[in-house]
Amino acid sequence: MRAVCWRGVQDVRVQSVPDPRILNPRDAIIRVTATAICGSDLHLYDGCIPTMRSGDILGHETMGEVVEVGPAVKNVAVGDRVVASFPISCGHCWYCEQTLFSLCDNSNPNAPMTEKLYGAATAGIYGFSHLMGGYAGGQAEYLRVPFADVGLLKLGETNLSDEQVLFLSDILPTAYMAAENCSIRPGDTVAVWGCGPVGQLTIKCAYLLGAERVIAIDEQPERLAMARQHGKADTIDHLQQDTLEALAEMTGGRGPDACIDAVGMEAHGTGIMGLYDRTKQAVYLETDRPNVLREAIHACRKGGTVSVPGVYGGYIDKVPIGAAFNKGLTFKMGQTHVQRYMQPLLDRINAGEIDPSFIITHRLNLDDAAAGYRTFQQKADGCIKVVLKP
Repeated sequence: MRAVCWRGVQDVRVQSVPDPRILNPRDAIIRVTATAICGSDLHLYDGCIPTMRSGDILGHETMGEVVEVGPAVKNVAVGDRVVASFPISCGHCWYCEQTLFSLCDNSNPNAPMTEKLYGAATAGIYGFSHLMGGYAGGQAEYLRVPFADVGLLKLGETNLSDEQVLFLSDILPTAYMAAENCSIRPGDTVAVWGCGPVGQLTIKCAYLLGAERVIAIDEQPERLAMARQHGKADTIDHLQQDTLEALAEMTGGRGPDACIDAVGMEAHGTGIMGLYDRTKQAVYLETDRPNVLREAIHACRKGGTVSVPGVYGGYIDKVPIGAAFNKGLTFKMGQTHVQRYMQPLLDRINAGEIDPSFIITHRLNLDDAAAGYRTFQQKADGCIKVVLKP
């Protein structure tokens, strides 16, 4: 089959690789009908996530048609149209039983790596380094789905297009959980840093959960325009305005009730702190750039919540923990427990409450994936979301 393979920093290639096969009775094989390039994939593309190996197949936003199932899989059958959740979860460990699927104890065969780095095992993730299990990803013609009885959502009889349901695999649940983590109450103002795909959907989800006002922060004109047009958000161009001053003015000096960091480890800081982060990162004294996290802490009102769906991978510096403590902030973060949200969000899509396909700006054949990665990484040609069709 053809698949998108990581060959090194900013080097991805579509190559011929062996077809996947059933390895465990709970496996399934799907023929991929749509897959996407995620902002998290750019962390791999840029070399920010360790333990990648040349030839690794990328991709964790995937859907398709079941073509083979293991004997223990009873909830889906050959021919079913399905979406695959990006965390791979066993469904039976203590964490899965609490619906904390991204914290699964049993799905990451390389758990000792994450235990050493993070102090605990994490779930496996498709196409996201050997730290997260070394699983082949879904930017390919076919995908092996371990624990398919837990990780596949059967779409059933629906007229919804692939583009309307594909993001149930990751970024729509991620956006919803980011907003849910804010414990939004009627009248709340929510600030969202980053108007990429997750940020755009987070704006929508914040309103779904009852926010009165959403303020979106970015620097790309087309992203800010999408946030205004589709998300009905107020916007701040952080290159034209001081973000903290603007948020204080827009909230009567109190600050947003909740602040969402939808950027993560590759935030583009400016001024002395931006230079500080890039310098420390260049000499390997810091792995991630926490400019947005710092701003969110300073901006959030006293007693508010900072929600972090943006991926962080290692170590950060100069985080104002004193401000967070003395303001009594609540932090909520983590990889998304996708399986918890897939069916409820499918129901919302079916009901017409949200259509996540509005974020798609580029539709490419699988063989054009390398160009898609470059365009997305450079934010060229108004690129916000790339969908690949094998």
